[in-house]
Amino acid sequence: MDYRVKDISLAEKGELQIEWASKHMPVLNLIMKRFEEEKPLEGVSIGACLHVTKETAVLIKTLQSGGAEVSLCGSNPLSTQDEVAAAIASWGVKVYAWRGETTEEYYWCINRVIDNKPMITLDDGADLVSTIHAKRTEALDYVAGGTEETTTGVIRLRAMEKSGALKYPIIAVNDAYTKYLFDNRYGTGQSTIDGILRATSILLAGKKFVVCGYGWCGRGLALRARGMGANVIVTEVNPIRALEAFMDGFQVMPLLKAAEIGDIFVTVTGDINVIRKEHMSRMKDGAIIANSGHFNVEINIKDLEELAVSKRKIRPNLEEYSMADGRRIYLLAEGRLVNLASAEGHPSEVMDMSFSNQALCVRYILENKMEPKVYPVPREIDELVARLKLEGIGVEIDELTEEQKRYISSWEAGTV
Repeated sequence: MDYRVKDISLAEKGELQIEWASKHMPVLNLIMKRFEEEKPLEGVSIGACLHVTKETAVLIKTLQSGGAEVSLCGSNPLSTQDEVAAAIASWGVKVYAWRGETTEEYYWCINRVIDNKPMITLDDGADLVSTIHAKRTEALDYVAGGTEETTTGVIRLRAMEKSGALKYPIIAVNDAYTKYLFDNRYGTGQSTIDGILRATSILLAGKKFVVCGYGWCGRGLALRARGMGANVIVTEVNPIRALEAFMDGFQVMPLLKAAEIGDIFVTVTGDINVIRKEHMSRMKDGAIIANSGHFNVEINIKDLEELAVSKRKIRPNLEEYSMADGRRIYLLAEGRLVNLASAEGHPSEVMDMSFSNQALCVRYILENKMEPKVYPVPREIDELVARLKLEGIGVEIDELTEEQKRYISSWEAGTV
């Protein structure tokens, strides 16, 4: 068997975690049954660079049920659940992932996936796609298309498309309504709070909680932090999002001003060096900083290292940086995704929709001729996932009458 995981003997423990996730993913289970009957992925090689979690395992099992041969690596050095990786490897999947990879090991794993000649790529952050385009261009001969799971990845891929560098079609799963309205908002909000609490065990009520960025991830995080009793401050560069945050009842101010009063700072922007030296220099003693953006670039850790005279590990995923003036700043999860490095990532219920989009988009790519561009998730797939989700949770909705359908599709009727 071809794999590299932390400890294959953890497989039984991983199976229990996967079983628990599967019980909360009704849509993906319905798709899995359909795939088992129809085998739409028979003989298809799929290469995936995703967070190796119990929810991802259910997606991998769904792809296998459709006949696919899957290889998998982790999309973040600290997000892999080792027991889950072991369980997936025991299914015959070529898994190259373990928690705590070095940067060199991380890209070794990506290259091992590429070595398996994927026809379809599933990416979370676009490292797999960018490696193929930059260093493994021979893979372009057999890759038919791919999907991308994250906001950060879609930003990178659209930049590739704009510059003419993108050589195969990608469906932006992140931009599906049934992904970003739920995964990004409810998933990131809850799992980020979970990660912060596991790392620090602090009380959020009464704290000044600074959310850097008010996209869908930032919206969800701000909402959840307020629900825990925190006083939420939002920082933004986009005037429309800043106005929306203000109208939603949050304080809005520049990060330099927020740095002086905040207790907890979380970046969710998808951009680089959001929290820098000038902000850290103004933070009060005991400030906590964390990141829930995909890459560990949103907090300038080099600046933090230069400002500090010493550092020490207080507890798992919590490092204390001592400044020359006696202040202490606490960094969570090395500046990586705190919701995955310190916790278990998004709840299974929201990943159910995200990964259902992934599975159905893989099939769509195989069945349709597409140019090398970044595509939205087809509306029929998005709506199917929503309907299956409603069915899975036992919610019924209305349908338009024939009269209503005629009315909204015509222009003649007006004021009567």
